[in-house]
Amino acid sequence: MHFGSRLRDLLSPARRRWLQGGAVLAGAALTGGCGAPPPPLRIGAHVWLGYELLYLARARGLVPASQLRLVELPTATASLRALAAGTVEGAGLTLDEVLSARARGLMLRVVAVIDVSHGADALLAAPDVASLAALRGRRIGVEQSATGALMLDAALQQAGLRPADVRQVPLAFDEHAEALRRGRVDAVVTFDPVRAQLVADGARVLFTSAQVPGLVVDVLAVRPEVTAAQADHLRAVVAGLLQARQAWLQDSRGSAAEMAPRLRLPPAAVEAAFGQLQLPDLAANRAWLTGQPPQLLVTARRLEAVMQRAALLPPAAASLDDQGAESPLADPRYLPQA
Repeated sequence: MHFGSRLRDLLSPARRRWLQGGAVLAGAALTGGCGAPPPPLRIGAHVWLGYELLYLARARGLVPASQLRLVELPTATASLRALAAGTVEGAGLTLDEVLSARARGLMLRVVAVIDVSHGADALLAAPDVASLAALRGRRIGVEQSATGALMLDAALQQAGLRPADVRQVPLAFDEHAEALRRGRVDAVVTFDPVRAQLVADGARVLFTSAQVPGLVVDVLAVRPEVTAAQADHLRAVVAGLLQARQAWLQDSRGSAAEMAPRLRLPPAAVEAAFGQLQLPDLAANRAWLTGQPPQLLVTARRLEAVMQRAALLPPAAASLDDQGAESPLADPRYLPQA
């Protein structure tokens, strides 16, 4: 999801120095001083299926209110701005958004993998576009993000088309539905809940993330200083997230009814949409975060290459392999022990 120049402005050299120099002060502030317990961990989340597990964890009392405060934000851009400003300590983000933030000086760490898209991201077209090949010369709406670039690139490759064969139209996520409905574009790369809404309207599914498994990944990412200041809170949030996954598996109908209002989907559509996601359990999270190398790092390197080709990273940004062991991308310390 695109945040481009606004995050670059926030992370100017002076801003980056502030972030680095202010980490100790921020950590001290989080502890509250004088032996007082640290305040709740503030986690930003915009509307997305996987992030609903955080709201489910809160609603079911799986994480005490003293340890978690969910901050509802309209977009990933807003989450990244809040992270950069220090008004939240963590957020639900896609892996490419984490890489973009790190490339601009905000060294976020991934403490859990929330979901892996297996069909929830898709290239949808108007009913008169019969196939991928029929996209030649057509207008395709797409966010300026690695996820959008990756999905479009993979779809075009399958169709034997080049980027120059189509007309790319930059669109923010909240513009996707109306742009396709009003004919401003002939197709759009989007994700749930908009994917489900447009399919219900009759849009044609031409390509989905199920055809590029393991590449569209949503994670819980935190500012680096949080891991010391609010470690117990963070462990509770990660444990609650995994417990919410189990609650979903045990009662998907009841869980879907709780999620439906925020997603603006009927409960049955929420259940169907979750069928397009893989929800990693504790063992899978360990593989993502602790493998040799971590699966997260393998996927991130592939995404980084896509982002570099699409000019979605600053030209002079340090690569993942050059960012240093002191700023690891994956941080498994907050996963439950058993």
